[in-house]
Amino acid sequence: MKLKPLCDRVVLKQLEAEETTKSGIVLPGTAKEKPQQAEVVAVGPGGVVDGKEIKMEVKAGDKVIYSKYAGTEVKLEDDEFIIVRQSDILAIVE
Repeated sequence: MKLKPLCDRVVLKQLEAEETTKSGIVLPGTAKEKPQQAEVVAVGPGGVVDGKEIKMEVKAGDKVIYSKYAGTEVKLEDDEFIIVRQSDILAIVE
């Protein structure tokens, strides 16, 4: 099964959180903060939203940083994805 986002939506797959700090302390699962970095899996076609033309700036394969509480979490088969609006994406990591 494949997700195909509509309008200005983007499907993201979260990158794994760091398991150790810079000083070498291993974090237990409950102490890890939810990562805000993800890889773009699929991008909607864009279009007109609220009377404004939306041009999609991201593409599949881009690594991005997204807003902390943005999107809808979806579990499909054994994978977890987040569907967000393009406006919830803050930056592309190069």
